[in-house]
Amino acid sequence: MITRWFLYLSSVILGLALVAALLGGFVIALLYPTLPDLDAITDYQPKIPLRVVSREGVLLGEFGEERRSVVHINEVPQVLKSAILAAEDERFYSHGGVDYLSILRAVIANLTSDKLQGGGTITMQVARNFYLSREKKLTRKLREALLAWKIEANLSKDQIFELYINQIFLGQRAYGFASATQIYFGKNLADITPAEAAMLAGLPAAPSKYNPLVNLPLAKGRQAYVLRRMHELKFLDDAAYNTALNQPLDIRVHSISSQERSGLHAEYIAEMARQKAFEGYGKDAYTSGLTVWTTISAEMQAAAYQAVRQGVLDYDRRHGYRGPESYINLPEPLVENDPDLVDQAFQNLTDHDNLLAAIVIDASAEQVRVLISNGTITTISGAGLRFAQTSLPPKAPASIRLRRGAVVRVAQDNKGQWAISQLPQAESSFIALQPQDGSVLALVGGFDFERNQFNHATQALRQPGSSFKPFIYSAALEKGFSPATVVNDGPFFVPAEEAGGQDWEPKNYGGEYEGPMSLRTALAKSKNLVAVRVLQAITPQYAQDYITKFGFQAKQHPPYLTMALGTGSATPMQMASAYAVFANGGFRIDPNFIDHITDARGNTIYTRPDLPKGEARQEAIDPRNAFIITTMLRDVVARGTAARAMTLKRHDLAGKTGTTNDSVDAWFCGYNANLVGVSWIGFDQPKSLGARETGAAAALPIWITFMQTALKNVPETPLPLPPGVVSVHIDPETGQRSDKSPETEWFYSEFQPEAASPLQNSRSLDRIF
Repeated sequence: MITRWFLYLSSVILGLALVAALLGGFVIALLYPTLPDLDAITDYQPKIPLRVVSREGVLLGEFGEERRSVVHINEVPQVLKSAILAAEDERFYSHGGVDYLSILRAVIANLTSDKLQGGGTITMQVARNFYLSREKKLTRKLREALLAWKIEANLSKDQIFELYINQIFLGQRAYGFASATQIYFGKNLADITPAEAAMLAGLPAAPSKYNPLVNLPLAKGRQAYVLRRMHELKFLDDAAYNTALNQPLDIRVHSISSQERSGLHAEYIAEMARQKAFEGYGKDAYTSGLTVWTTISAEMQAAAYQAVRQGVLDYDRRHGYRGPESYINLPEPLVENDPDLVDQAFQNLTDHDNLLAAIVIDASAEQVRVLISNGTITTISGAGLRFAQTSLPPKAPASIRLRRGAVVRVAQDNKGQWAISQLPQAESSFIALQPQDGSVLALVGGFDFERNQFNHATQALRQPGSSFKPFIYSAALEKGFSPATVVNDGPFFVPAEEAGGQDWEPKNYGGEYEGPMSLRTALAKSKNLVAVRVLQAITPQYAQDYITKFGFQAKQHPPYLTMALGTGSATPMQMASAYAVFANGGFRIDPNFIDHITDARGNTIYTRPDLPKGEARQEAIDPRNAFIITTMLRDVVARGTAARAMTLKRHDLAGKTGTTNDSVDAWFCGYNANLVGVSWIGFDQPKSLGARETGAAAALPIWITFMQTALKNVPETPLPLPPGVVSVHIDPETGQRSDKSPETEWFYSEFQPEAASPLQNSRSLDRIF
């Protein structure tokens, strides 16, 4: 009887199993043909962000909704592989795509626990991420399993694992573990530690829930679970496990910046490249893996950034400490390296490179204790308080006093000593380019891109001041003037109709006049009255037309005598392009900053056009003009307003300082035969930089600091003499030819003075004396 019932029951079970198998086979037969092709993974084309790099390949910027860095499986550290396997699929290398043991274990766990567990494998996750939605339906699970088998039949385990490592979403718009390592920890994948690997390996289960930037306690709990699994699976020994459990993680400040990856600040040029890429390729530029190879030199870009930062901070220090940025309430008690405290206290404060936000804990006349945005507490005293001396208690006014809750900026010097600093209010820009072809080698559009995205190098139309005078002198050479032409440096009055609206009586900087002098001396000393008289002689209308040869727009430089003092408008980029004409011997160039663009496979899809050569080049001015103006601008550096540049100990440098009325704008535009550099400093809302803040004092130091790096170990370049230029002995007092005089001057051969006769270099001399 029992045997009969056993046979009966067995037959029923067998029959049901057979029906289930037939039904399953039927379902599989129906679903399998509907499975998608595997082209998406066999020809993997991930959404790779737009990358902007220097000419050496150093990352300058990255743009795209999905932050992804694709890596080969051999580049993935074993510790990360182990962490992922421990967290997601310990039997990955032994199952066939569906892990039946894990499914059984999950079913049992779900029946005995309130917490649901899944039995999905890495292969199933790859199938879901590439082809399926996350809806919780039986048909979706069946298709996921079938796809997993299909994937396993066509790809190796390492290929599947590589797809998972590069494709999986890990929060913070990070796709793939290489990108997540940069975003959460600010480091390369190769440098990841077991603690960091466990933190990242815990994210795929629920990226939002376990995001350490959003919910650190939950993230650390998940990390502890992964580390425990690694330990149980013998991926970590006891010592490594305990070390990883107790390792503090810095996961607060590495969320975006490509500058943190390369250490190179090039945000403004990266944004310029992004705009160009979007113009050419539309939204595909952000997902198709394009790389924009710029003309930027990584070394020169770093030098330019540091020069601008140092120059602006030096200017700011000359004008004193303005007091704390604000005051906040600090909670009690204070615990060093408490992430909750740091997040609460600094939630509305942003670091600006080396200028870290800090909050005063307590202050006295001798020392100030601060909580820094990195979570540490430090005491500042001695030289570190010198800049903020006027805000120290007890004598400081209440409005600027350093007291508990005061928000300040701190910075470390080269010796690691902390000092109180402040965010400057002035802005600055710098651009360097090659005069032969216009390649931009360095560009800094402002003091700090995160604070102000306005690109002062390309967008700021400012008065160029005296840095514009060389173009007036260049125009005068074409009218028969020479560097030896003597013009009176004396008082001058311009009626309203000639000045552009109101009577105008220009003065020299300092208010002094020195009487008749040569144009060479006048340019070296930046004499305003001489420049105005020269412009009056050649006429403002002629000069306005002439300056367009350098790329200036006539409408931005109205044809009034005030043009001689640079009262028009120009950007630093325009000034650099214009000075390049002098530097390259008279040829017009258009600044360019993109060398070529490559696609995701490394194929070149754009190359900048070749520049015309030889006679095909666009000659802007007579090469003799460029030569003579360069000799005059070399004197500006050797013995004039830019003599400070002689600290570079070179004799091939030429340039001109520029200071506008009331020192609203300060400039220096300088060059040699192979490099043009332009520095500018001023306020976004124009106001005086302060007494004595001339181009030589405020802008020239930025240029010098840059050139110390850019010209290091670069041999001096001789100035070639073009045909049609002659050297003539002249009397420096009169500008007349004098064969007995040791003084010589350069002339156009057709304008050289006759022997023993008055100099007749201009038909308008009686107007300008």
